[in-house]
Amino acid sequence: MKKIVILGAGAMGSAFSVPCITNNNNVKIFGTHLEDDFIKKIIKNNNYHPSLNINISKKVKFYKYSYLNREILNEQDLIVIAVNSKGIEWAVNELTKHLHDSKLPHLLLLTKGLSIHNNRYEVLVEKMKRLLIKKNFKKIDITAVAGPCLAGGLANKVHSSVIFANNNIKIANYLKKDIETDFYHISTSTDIIGVEVCAAIKNIYSMIIGASKEISNTVLDKKIKEKNYFNTSAALIKQSLNEMEIIVRHLKGNKKTVYGLAGLGDLYVSSIGGRNSLMGSYIGSGLTYSEAKKNKMKNITVEGAELAFEIGRYIKKDFNKKTMPLMMSMLDVLINDKKLKINWNNFE
Repeated sequence: MKKIVILGAGAMGSAFSVPCITNNNNVKIFGTHLEDDFIKKIIKNNNYHPSLNINISKKVKFYKYSYLNREILNEQDLIVIAVNSKGIEWAVNELTKHLHDSKLPHLLLLTKGLSIHNNRYEVLVEKMKRLLIKKNFKKIDITAVAGPCLAGGLANKVHSSVIFANNNIKIANYLKKDIETDFYHISTSTDIIGVEVCAAIKNIYSMIIGASKEISNTVLDKKIKEKNYFNTSAALIKQSLNEMEIIVRHLKGNKKTVYGLAGLGDLYVSSIGGRNSLMGSYIGSGLTYSEAKKNKMKNITVEGAELAFEIGRYIKKDFNKKTMPLMMSMLDVLINDKKLKINWNNFE
């Protein structure tokens, strides 16, 4: 039995507790400073999680942020970071507030994203390490998690496959042993760059695949399109993978990762449902991003759009429309607020 703390009580952080507790680990979930009322409701309603629509096992203990302290963190074998990408700084501050270098346990990063630092791309494992080093930490070990695993499915114990990536494969395998179950299947890799880049940029591509029904034929009857847009989806998926490979190679990741769980697998899951795909369907129907955001998804975070705003101008500088027609089309839609227009002639 391992002692595990999960920082973040959202859908994925809470769903991740399911394989952990199934594997007889001791699990505590701490909300962020923004989740006090949310945590209070979960505890009051017998661990019912409204986003997952299930009751989390009573063996999993939920706590408000204010209960996080040195004693709790010091005794853990694993700390799981399950905040959104903008919460990485908060998570690092909390760790450094309550721990010192010799007491920093293994860290597992569920958060997906890609950022810019000093005019270069930075995956979140690198970002977290940089922030911890700045706080005088040296014994830092972070494993990234990626793959086609939606929180609702995981919470309901459907068969799910993910990948744990760490430069030290022994640590990835060590964590696999303590978390893997008969429904949560874990592969391991040393390709942190490839895994994290795929996990992030697939959100942009899943938006355009989400638009496939609408853009498959602009004059075709809606009922006919419902049954006949799959050719378009397949073409978009193939081109998305081509472009993801270009980006992964550019950032020195392994191109084979693109065709595994972190790339193809996660792209498939994200493109058939979820917030990015939904935004894509609105954009495909002829709305600009700002129109769709304001009128259809006002209070919903769209990860692909947030990533485009973060790294878009660097992508435009490093790549071109000829080799990456889908990415450039989506950047025009998101950053320049144009309507979607795809150059099919540039597909590989």
